[in-house]
Amino acid sequence: MSQLAAKGLGRRCLGGAPPTAAPVVVGATSTATVSVRSRRAPARYLSTDDKNKYPAPAAPRHRGPSFKGQMTVSITERLKREREQNRRISMLKGDSQTARNLAGIFMLTFVGTVCFFAGKKYPRDPDPASTLPLAKTIAPRHSIGNAELEAAWADFAEIVGREHVNTTDADLQAHATSEWSSHQTDTSDPAHRPFCVVYPASTEEVSAIMQVCHRRRIPVVGYSGGTSLEGHTAPTRGGICVDFGRMNKILALHKDDLDVVVQPAVGWEELNEELADQNLFFPPDPGPGAMIGGMIGTGCSGTNAYRYGTMREWVLSLTVVLADGTVIKTRQRPRKSSAGYDLTKLFIGSEGTLGLVTEATLKLTVKPVSSSVAVASFGSIRQAADCVAKVVGNGVPVAAVEILDDDQMKFINLAGSTTRQWKQAPTLFFKFSGTEAGVKEQVALVKSITKQSGAQSFDFAKSHEEQVELWSARKEALWSTMAVRDPGDHVWTGDVAVPMSRLPDIIEETKADLKRSGLTSSIVGHVGDGNFHIILLYNKAERKIAEDCVHRMVKRAVEMEGTVTGEHGVGLVKRDYLPHELGASTVDAMRKIKMAFDPFCLLNCDKVVRVEKPKSGEVAEW
Repeated sequence: MSQLAAKGLGRRCLGGAPPTAAPVVVGATSTATVSVRSRRAPARYLSTDDKNKYPAPAAPRHRGPSFKGQMTVSITERLKREREQNRRISMLKGDSQTARNLAGIFMLTFVGTVCFFAGKKYPRDPDPASTLPLAKTIAPRHSIGNAELEAAWADFAEIVGREHVNTTDADLQAHATSEWSSHQTDTSDPAHRPFCVVYPASTEEVSAIMQVCHRRRIPVVGYSGGTSLEGHTAPTRGGICVDFGRMNKILALHKDDLDVVVQPAVGWEELNEELADQNLFFPPDPGPGAMIGGMIGTGCSGTNAYRYGTMREWVLSLTVVLADGTVIKTRQRPRKSSAGYDLTKLFIGSEGTLGLVTEATLKLTVKPVSSSVAVASFGSIRQAADCVAKVVGNGVPVAAVEILDDDQMKFINLAGSTTRQWKQAPTLFFKFSGTEAGVKEQVALVKSITKQSGAQSFDFAKSHEEQVELWSARKEALWSTMAVRDPGDHVWTGDVAVPMSRLPDIIEETKADLKRSGLTSSIVGHVGDGNFHIILLYNKAERKIAEDCVHRMVKRAVEMEGTVTGEHGVGLVKRDYLPHELGASTVDAMRKIKMAFDPFCLLNCDKVVRVEKPKSGEVAEW
């Protein structure tokens, strides 16, 4: 009974309403009832917040936090655990990203290394083309920033000495352009003037300079006399200028072998002065001031070309520094050789685009026993040109035949640069050389031919002094024309050459064209080999008129199966005419040679052949 009562009590307590039991009776049953209630009452209290309906018993001393407190603690701990978990996840993510980055770097390095060695082991096939068309060229990339150039300056100073590396404005200007050059350079543009001028004294120093420029990709322009006329020494890409002025020595004279070894800054006039004591001379004779290095670069000739040939016939061997600093020697000293490619001829006329000449072995000849000069004037330029064709056609072995038109003779008189006044008419200057009997015979034959051609006068020198006087007019032609120009005028000297049979036609047509242009002009030339020049004076406003005159003259020469330049060289001015004379594929072959010798295009870039496609309108229409 007491057990059932206890169970009933328990059910009621667990039901809804609290028990209304009588006072506690001392005994087993009462004790059990109290015990159950005392254990379960707190559970009932904690299960609800209705404290008024179910008042809580007195809390024991060991009671824990409230339900709300427990919930707060639980939430706090859960948030703490979540933050800690997020922190660990974030750290794991960071470590994972670093690992992925390191793995990527390793993979790229590994793949790059494998590709590098694979490329070394299995090189790609060479370019199968034998030529390099302009459309397939890649524009040269040079390093011409101030930091790179200043660092290079320190290298150059270590090689040649600080005193031989010049950055003065006057020196830079002098090496950027010249007043007699047909190409007018805007020297305010840093690309059109050198950063510095370096003066080496030996082949070894030139090689060291080129090694620096090759490593740093700095463009280089070589410079000796600076008398060239077609913009050969004008910088187009900034960089430096290598001036050979200190390399002006005659290194060896082999009198018995009739050759001499010289450095590039030896002038042809000084060389002949030294050779005169040995009864020898070097025949090529371009304008005054020309030096051997520039004469080789342009493949020049001069007044003696008719009898003795051009520069190409008088160079035996060259020492050349290539673009990467490699030094080569093209031949030994024998007069003839069939040993391999003729690199000597390849470098002659290359205008410093394939290498820098540091030594040259030149052929010499014995001075003629006798010489003389004769001058004949004519009523027209056509008569004078016809006379030249007859002299050449009759095989008269004159040393030189030069033509000066009536305007040129007038300028010589106005300049007063000679000791006499000249007849202002088209004039031929003849030079004779050989034995005394031979010279007399030549003079008599030429006098007869000039008379048949309508000559108005014929004078020949009877002494050495008269020879110098008569020939002086020809040597002063350019300077006399420049002397009569107005302030601000520029001079343009251009040349072409045609087969001898067409010489009278082209001179007559060109003379008429010059008259129509209204420009001050003259005609001179080494007409014995079909080569003649025009000299134009023009101001800034007349530049286009001058360009058109030269353009028409060049076009006229090409159409007569002639050449765009007989001796001045290509440079910048004649560069875009080469495809018309030679054909595009021939110029493409030249470009291939250029890139083979100078793949970074460091040496006299943009001269002779283009290495980059022109801008729209840059090339005149043919």
